[in-house]
Amino acid sequence: MSPRRIALVVLSLATLGGAGTAPGLSAQAKPEKKPAVLPAIEVVATRRPEATHDVPASIEVIGGEDLRARGATSLRDALSLAAGVAIVPGGDGGPASAVPEFWGLREFDAFLLVVDGVPWGGALNPALATLNLRDVERIEILRGAAPVTFGATSFVGVIHVVHTAAAATKRTLAIHGGSYGTGGIATDFGVPSRGAWKSRASIDLDRQGFKDDRTQYERGHVLWRTAKVDGDRSSWITGDLNLLRQDPATPHPREGPALTTAVPLDANHNPAGAHINENRFAFSGGWQRPVGPAGSLWGTTLSFTHSSQDMFRGFLTDISNRQDNATGFKETIEVNGIYADTHILWPAKSKVRFMTGADALFANGEAKGAVFNYTVPLSGATATTVAEPTVLDRDAETRRLFLGAYASAEWQAADRITFSGGVRLNATSERRGEANGTTTNTKVSGSLGAMFGLWENGGDHLRLFGNFRSTFKPAAFDFGLAENEGILKPETSTSYEGGIKLRAADGRFDLEASVFHMDFDNLVTATIVNNLPALLNAGKTRFQGFEVATDLRLPHTVFGRASYSFHDGKFVDFVEAFDGVPTQLGGKRFEMSARHLASAGLSLAPAIGFIANASINYTGNRYLNKRNSALAPKYVTMDAGIGYRIRSAEFRLDGRNLSNRRDAVSESEFGDAQYYRMTARTIQAGVVISY
Repeated sequence: MSPRRIALVVLSLATLGGAGTAPGLSAQAKPEKKPAVLPAIEVVATRRPEATHDVPASIEVIGGEDLRARGATSLRDALSLAAGVAIVPGGDGGPASAVPEFWGLREFDAFLLVVDGVPWGGALNPALATLNLRDVERIEILRGAAPVTFGATSFVGVIHVVHTAAAATKRTLAIHGGSYGTGGIATDFGVPSRGAWKSRASIDLDRQGFKDDRTQYERGHVLWRTAKVDGDRSSWITGDLNLLRQDPATPHPREGPALTTAVPLDANHNPAGAHINENRFAFSGGWQRPVGPAGSLWGTTLSFTHSSQDMFRGFLTDISNRQDNATGFKETIEVNGIYADTHILWPAKSKVRFMTGADALFANGEAKGAVFNYTVPLSGATATTVAEPTVLDRDAETRRLFLGAYASAEWQAADRITFSGGVRLNATSERRGEANGTTTNTKVSGSLGAMFGLWENGGDHLRLFGNFRSTFKPAAFDFGLAENEGILKPETSTSYEGGIKLRAADGRFDLEASVFHMDFDNLVTATIVNNLPALLNAGKTRFQGFEVATDLRLPHTVFGRASYSFHDGKFVDFVEAFDGVPTQLGGKRFEMSARHLASAGLSLAPAIGFIANASINYTGNRYLNKRNSALAPKYVTMDAGIGYRIRSAEFRLDGRNLSNRRDAVSESEFGDAQYYRMTARTIQAGVVISY
């Protein structure tokens, strides 16, 4: 099916349904009757709980019940129907990780991952491999930067995962098994307690197998949270322990305009015993208290994270059976991170609401490693035994501190007109290696937004919105063993967005459509130097496009969703040397960015009875390289599941990538001109018991 036909189908569906999850009610009007769907609440954009249609930005909330109706257990499953978001499993972070794309930009550090209000990865990069979606209440998705609330950490999007409240008492036991030796067991339960403090725990053990040779991961995870809530006063503590053991795949090399046929589809060129292991512990706490004038709330969050990683892996560097045709590395990484935020939400006065606050992100990380060459058969049929280096003679280290002071305001100028804006003063410092000095930056970022109600009828409405956002971010650091060469220039961006938010039929019908334009300076992108990963600034780039999504909630718990996105990401002014020849890439499409994305899905999820879901995702063609000489074809993936619910149990069977597409979906930043493919078709059966 052509992109034009898919666009017409999706836009036709948009005339019958609505976008985002069910938005909230307007502040000025009460519904004449109870809406069909409870309002979707988000906090990532403003730190104040607000309905998605009350915020002048593209925001989507995916509820936990929707996730469970679709059997979503990974971020790829959870966001498969999200507008303008393309996310694929795997990548350089290992098979437990993922590579997301917002607004046509697919970079490992361009978005921010937040878990229960805490940046998951802190001042470094999103810790996707250790993200766990057990017992999730909702996932908030903000497209574009969050320059005020989270500062110098995001450009194109924020994913905020919110777990079920500590006071929840529901207890479940889940067991599953499936393709390639996949299996696991998990439980969520309220911890018996006395007094005002309520506690909840989630425990899971999981093994995920893959069709790729010698590729799998095993995870042990414990999440514990406790909270005390008394009206506007609350305190909470959370602990998260993640033990992850990954046997990684290797990417598929490209020769000229296409992936090479000299390497079998699922070949693994890692040395024997290759692994990406990580132990990660996160501890956080906070409180909220009334303070000052009546209605004012003071909130504070503190978090400490420690991560210990051990990697031993390799990549094919010569598409031949010659001696030493692969390069491997051994690396250990220790990272400590601290996050602190304190802010005050002031009560409305003269139709104006204020927020003021300050935060700090600190990360101290050190990597030690060694590089070695080895010989592996091009077929990857056998794994070469290589002694792990004991002398780690290379290092990469960083110390990063991000400080911010911020303030925002929202002014209801008239019954249907609201203006909002915020400003943030950022002060960052960074040191890489012992020989390099400290680099500091002091910059202002901020946003402006407006919302205008064209039509209001109880809880239904049609609203126009627009926003401007300006932000910056110190250059990414990914612990490559060539990192101590120096600090790159900070990335900066300005973006403009406008669109409509429509709600009708008492919340059963939602539509959100938006256009965006973002100018990017000094985008950090990956390159390879002497067979080692390195980073460089990519001059000027531009991303623009159009996104539309529609939801339709029907009787008998039937939910339908469709979306279409057009993304146009291009280099504006960027010179990179290829084979020693400087090449101007201005006008070339950004690599791995599909111009057309579309999705559609249906689910049936009654409390008791037959359940089913089906979805389809279309990804248009995209260039595999910056010079736009290798064009990858479009592809379609399909997922589906069936099951049955009784009062105390749910039985289900789910299939992912039923079309078994194995297209190139993400580029490796470790192997030169090498690409990870879509994971093969999987089937999984399971039961969830309430006890």
